[in-house]
Amino acid sequence: MKHRTPAIPPHHSSYGDPMLETAIQAARCAGEEIVRRYPLDRDITAKGFRDLVTDADMAAQQVIVERLHRRFPEHDIVSEEARANHLSGEYTWIIDPLDGTTNYAHHHPVFAVSVGLLRHGEPFLGVVHNPLSEETFAARQGAGATVNDQPIRVSATATLQNAMVAMDWGHNNEMRKQMLGCAGLTLLRCGTLRVIGSAALALAYVASGRLDAYFQTGLKPWDVAAGILLVREAGGRCTTRTGMPYRIDRPDCLATNHRIHDELLPLVGAGGPEGKRP
Repeated sequence: MKHRTPAIPPHHSSYGDPMLETAIQAARCAGEEIVRRYPLDRDITAKGFRDLVTDADMAAQQVIVERLHRRFPEHDIVSEEARANHLSGEYTWIIDPLDGTTNYAHHHPVFAVSVGLLRHGEPFLGVVHNPLSEETFAARQGAGATVNDQPIRVSATATLQNAMVAMDWGHNNEMRKQMLGCAGLTLLRCGTLRVIGSAALALAYVASGRLDAYFQTGLKPWDVAAGILLVREAGGRCTTRTGMPYRIDRPDCLATNHRIHDELLPLVGAGGPEGKRP
């Protein structure tokens, strides 16, 4: 039986952008499908080492892709589950239909839908939707960032010792060794350290001031395409863990409220191949 896209009331954001409106609608519809399946038994497949996919991932992807294809048939679409790598077209949608699959598979309520749009390879708009809290974070290049149409800004935390910092481990053991080194150094200097399990949601929380910073290695474009734009449009700063300008095809990222970036950078860079211990 062909999957039917859930019907939900229309959403009209303050941006007035048809591409952003479509992204919001697609993310919210995918979120409804994810929530509908949340209390049910999981159909879980391992697509790699410590890398899971569920029936909800596939169903949510179908919802999003169908809506984007129907509205913008000329645009390219790249999704985590499709594993394509074409990012340089005029308009390319970058989708993670369920970011935080491991959390979802264990009924841990921290996951999100991420829908980003690149224009000539650069983030142009982004939506991160938390289907359990019904919060939709959205941004368009040059137009700021919002949650449920209310403007958001990064936090005003000025020192690392007062900061709430978040991270994730990554899949393979080499990544985890790097992250363990970064975590050990950071934990001794920051206010507290959290592991999230969803890069998209963590970046949305940096953008909205709920976290002061987030770092990770082993990231893919669909993990960050929407969230990075949220952080930038909310006044934050994004680099690699070694201080290079961040692009969505780079595997490691440090996103902060800007104020604590320079203080945190040598700590999280210490675990990387170019990093040095402070």
